[in-house]
Amino acid sequence: MVVAAPASGSGKTTVATGLMAALRRRGTAVAPFKVGPDYIDPGYHTLAAGRPGRNLDPVLVGASRVAPLARHGAAGAEIAVVEGVMGLYDGRIPDGEGSTAQVAALLGAPVVLVVDARGQSRSLAALLHGFRTFDAGEGQRARLAGVVLNRVGSARHEEVLRAAAEEAGLPVLGALPRSAALAVPSRHLGLVTAAEHGPAATAAVDAMAELVAAHVDLDAVVAPAAPLPAGPAWNPDGEVQQGGFAAIPGTPTRPVVAVFGGAAFTFGYAEHVELLAAAGAESSPSTRCATSSLPPGTAALVLPGGFPEEHVAALGGNAALLAAVRALAASGAPVHAECGGLLYLCAALDGVPLCGVLPARAAIGGRLTLGYRDAVALTASALFPAGARVTGHEFHHATVTPRAGAPAWAWRGGEPEGFVAGGVHASFLHTHPAGQPEAVARFVAAARVPLPGKPRSGRETSGTWLS
Repeated sequence: MVVAAPASGSGKTTVATGLMAALRRRGTAVAPFKVGPDYIDPGYHTLAAGRPGRNLDPVLVGASRVAPLARHGAAGAEIAVVEGVMGLYDGRIPDGEGSTAQVAALLGAPVVLVVDARGQSRSLAALLHGFRTFDAGEGQRARLAGVVLNRVGSARHEEVLRAAAEEAGLPVLGALPRSAALAVPSRHLGLVTAAEHGPAATAAVDAMAELVAAHVDLDAVVAPAAPLPAGPAWNPDGEVQQGGFAAIPGTPTRPVVAVFGGAAFTFGYAEHVELLAAAGAESSPSTRCATSSLPPGTAALVLPGGFPEEHVAALGGNAALLAAVRALAASGAPVHAECGGLLYLCAALDGVPLCGVLPARAAIGGRLTLGYRDAVALTASALFPAGARVTGHEFHHATVTPRAGAPAWAWRGGEPEGFVAGGVHASFLHTHPAGQPEAVARFVAAARVPLPGKPRSGRETSGTWLS
């Protein structure tokens, strides 16, 4: 089932996350999902459901992969709860691709609409009537199962709102009072991530669970949930078989691919690690706090996005790790850096010296750069051949200057973007690996190639590293 809203800020994250946690508390196995490219909400979903929060984004992975990815992520669960993005029919401008309504249609799932009830009474009937009858075309008309009223002011207010919903022909599945206990700190790009917020994030999720359990009819919400469409689940092993890599005699069969994580680098998709493993890298997660080195035998490195600017003093103070990353990049090993990872590779971020792998300086500030990008690779790299076309997503307030070296990407209306230098591919563009599994296979294949002066042999272990 899908939790959606007329607009951002209506409370769908509170309801969806609280619903996941409340259902889990009563013994239901819940698979959590988020529509769109967002990395932050899935972190809270993971806390709530005790399973990895996953994304369903038709723009980044293709509409045909949405249902298979949902089946993969929901394996072993009793119900999948999908939190929408923005308003129900909001997606990529101007065609609406990637909207919550589209994902609900691809899954054949009913929609529970969360409405911020502040400042309205009978007008709710008109709003609900509009969402019930609006048809976005191309099979995107949402099937509304009911409404959850949020930020209800009083018992009398709730009574009037329930009458309005009845006029519109929709059942009220819950009515949440206004609450200050659910405030989660925010910053320039949205909520503070669950990994950074620590115990306070857990407390916020607990408060959401208690609120939803007390004021939402869980049985009524779950009752209209529909079976996932029949068909095979997404399979990372099958996806990378078309990558064309093969083990090179005398080289390791399982190269080490280190993946940064922790509070500064939280922007990753669960399918990435699964594809790395399927492509031949051992990727059992391990935790190494305040480490000063890369895992032994590291053959390649993934630097995800995140908020390195919030932790720049600690990152800049870890000279040993900066030197290790610098040496790995200088060796020609494959390095994949997205957004926050790009900033980490720069000579400095907001004046704090960092890796110096890239001859550029990064700064936070200025206008928000946001949106989907249909990009073409300008330079061949460990991830993409020149001319490869992908759809990715930008979301940052950062600038990197100068634009030196070979550019990674170009797209309509934008300047050439990113860097390709040796084995390094660094860019502001976020991509979903499930949309380009061949790039992951190509990356791992590059990690198998012996570097000049550094022959590799034997079986190397380890894999992902959460710093």
